[in-house]
Amino acid sequence: MSGTIVLAYSGGLDTSVAIRWLAERHDADVVTVTADLGQGKDVAAIRERALRIGARDALVVDARDMFVRYFVFPALQAGALYEGQYPLATALARPLIAYLLVEAAHRHGAQAVAHGCTGKGNDQVRFDLAVQTLDPELRVEAPMRQWSMTRDQEMAYARERGIEIPVTPAKPYSVDANLWGRSIEAGVLEDPALEPPEDVYEWTAAVEAAPADAATVRVGFASGIPVSLDGERLDGRSLIERLNELAGRHGVGRVDHVENRLVGIKSREIYEAPAAVVLHQAHAALETLTLTRDAFRFKQAVAAEYAELIYNGKWFSALHQDLMAFVQSNQRFVTGEVTLKLHRGTCRVVGRQSPFSLYSRALATYETGDAFDHSAAVGFIRLYGLGTVQQARVQTLPLRDQLPELPPPPRPEGEG
Repeated sequence: MSGTIVLAYSGGLDTSVAIRWLAERHDADVVTVTADLGQGKDVAAIRERALRIGARDALVVDARDMFVRYFVFPALQAGALYEGQYPLATALARPLIAYLLVEAAHRHGAQAVAHGCTGKGNDQVRFDLAVQTLDPELRVEAPMRQWSMTRDQEMAYARERGIEIPVTPAKPYSVDANLWGRSIEAGVLEDPALEPPEDVYEWTAAVEAAPADAATVRVGFASGIPVSLDGERLDGRSLIERLNELAGRHGVGRVDHVENRLVGIKSREIYEAPAAVVLHQAHAALETLTLTRDAFRFKQAVAAEYAELIYNGKWFSALHQDLMAFVQSNQRFVTGEVTLKLHRGTCRVVGRQSPFSLYSRALATYETGDAFDHSAAVGFIRLYGLGTVQQARVQTLPLRDQLPELPPPPRPEGEG
């Protein structure tokens, strides 16, 4: 087989080995695509590495603003946290990278696209589904899934062919990073009983090394989207970068999560997501102020569904469009500011305000100025509990005769 294959290239072990493997296995030209999503790597150096290994061409796309505007902030508006913990940084990047792969394949007349995912992870599902949805005619190659090499075998393969790799047996972590977070797995992390060694972390300070004094930050939102820090208007990318630095310096943003993968196994993952942790907390706090009780309750169900959808690789599904339509409407009045304190690994909301706040001090206060009609509570309770009371009269009370008799309460010492 000959032709062109477009490979999603991160510059790491898996995709570096994949360049040579695809060329040898399929007698094909390999074109790499590297998306700059704010991972903090020298993308120019990654491009040069791809060319040295044997890529016919190596494309670099600055997709940072696109990533924030069309993927990160919609997920934040939705409140999407997988299993209540994972901000979905890697999962959100995959549909965007898949889109760039398909675009590059069309431009280069490629018959296939490729990725470096194994057969036991979630990313293979995300890439395959996204590509097949965007262009069902494209073939998807996955060298690591097809060859099933261990990481030791991959490193040996790379050494035999003179492929430079940024991995050593002493630090064999698999790392993925972008603006929204950093994911780390493999190596000693595969034992969930062990505390992660400090060399796992790069973005967050250890609690012991964090500043003794707390930092206070004020985050401004417009319709559920963060737009300012401490009153200064910022574009999304700059806001996230600044929060990553500030919160990370105070040790905020570490997540140690044993999660349920889509393929049916449990996996221990370490995440660093300083900005994501702060912004999710701030956003949720503002929602408590601006959403009605029913809207807030239903939004929580939508958030869980939205997170599952992202995690499971269905970003380009019709269901996503349906959920986003609700989220956009739901977030219309989620506007205002939230104040948070960052201190030695903790992030606490200490204040919130909004021009659309549904909070009324006159209704909430127990002090002078109370405007709540206390007398209305009696009738409200009577109507609210009418069905329960009626059931008790007809169905529940006769059951008392069937309940076991409770033992008498113990007597105080000294009583005869």
